[in-house]
Amino acid sequence: MHRQILWTAMFVAASVTSGAAQNPPTTKPAVAQGAAGTWNGKTTMGPKDSVVATYTLTIAADGKSATMKFPDRAAIPARVVAMGGDSVVTEAGPYPSVLRKGQTVNVLRTVGHIKGDTMTGTFEARYSNGDVVKGKTQATRAK
Repeated sequence: MHRQILWTAMFVAASVTSGAAQNPPTTKPAVAQGAAGTWNGKTTMGPKDSVVATYTLTIAADGKSATMKFPDRAAIPARVVAMGGDSVVTEAGPYPSVLRKGQTVNVLRTVGHIKGDTMTGTFEARYSNGDVVKGKTQATRAK
């Protein structure tokens, strides 16, 4: 009798636990809410952190998609590939390079860390010719 009660209790507990895992909360993660909006940024490279490009990043309210816009260019669709804690990871590409005329950026991956209205992080651009360019990025939330 005790064994049957124990097995029944374990089955119920397992069912409740697996049901919770199958039905996650529908609220947006806090980082998605904090990341959503428009960010004005710049990318830097080299030992003196020279500014090599400026951009505007707009992250959708649902935290799933984004667009990136360089001056005098059409907006580039981007994907939000991960969010957690204070971090947002986006990818974009392929698109014509801003820095290397005639070349294509296959994938631009940016990792940003949000603190208030500031986002700082790193980027890595992978070009169609195999080159990889790395640097830093900094953005502030547009008012």
